[in-house]
Amino acid sequence: MTNAPKPQVSITYCTGCNWLLRAGWMAQELLQTFGQDLGGVTLVPGYGGVYEISVDGVLLWERKRDGGFPEPKVIKQRVRDVIDPKRDLGHSDRPTGAGT
Repeated sequence: MTNAPKPQVSITYCTGCNWLLRAGWMAQELLQTFGQDLGGVTLVPGYGGVYEISVDGVLLWERKRDGGFPEPKVIKQRVRDVIDPKRDLGHSDRPTGAGT
């Protein structure tokens, strides 16, 4: 058993653009998928059209740089790649259109 700190996810969203619900939804998706493997998900109010998702300071998604808003599948894969690259995400790892 290790006492290493658990990864912290941060979602910064633009308050002027009313993206709180989008950020909250993404937080819920990450907490549902990773549960106790995360130390938490923090929602950070911002401005100027910002929408960024990071893990322990590593930027995973930036709306302007990456072209819009991510699908939960993409963010789950990127979070997994940082915190536990060998983890199987089940249906989130299957290509779109793959059978069940």
